[in-house]
Amino acid sequence: MDKIEWFILNYGYLAIFVSLFLGLIGLPVPDEVLMTTIGYYCSVGFLSTPVAILIATLGSFLGMVVSYFVGSKIGRPIIYRVGKWIGLTTKRLLRVEKWMMKFGYYTVTFGYFIPGFRHAICYFCGISKISLKKYMVFAFAGALIWSSFFILIGKFIGVLNV
Repeated sequence: MDKIEWFILNYGYLAIFVSLFLGLIGLPVPDEVLMTTIGYYCSVGFLSTPVAILIATLGSFLGMVVSYFVGSKIGRPIIYRVGKWIGLTTKRLLRVEKWMMKFGYYTVTFGYFIPGFRHAICYFCGISKISLKKYMVFAFAGALIWSSFFILIGKFIGVLNV
């Protein structure tokens, strides 16, 4: 976490964007801890809360969109090749696709709050070929709610400590 704090202190909003973008693609970034730390820096005046929320939302959203495209372009061949070893057979993939068509959009929005799940759901949305326009609306809404929630928690904790 010290490296992430150093990154934020030295590169500010760019660090927030890049960290959340890479975290949503699937790299091991402690997203919730990062955003509560950002909230703390907002409480002490180092960062602006509205700008931090906007940048965090954009980084998260774009990470989800890239993951959707990766899932739509190469996800299915990978699942067919290695799915049998992880228990994802063709029959299960069809069940996942059916479920995604029914609940996928809401899952994208609220899936942000489940670590690990938010990383996988965007790939499965791409694999399932759900509507990109609707996906983007729900992904942006989820990113905004998720980013705001954790940054404001960090800001509140920072206000208590100041």
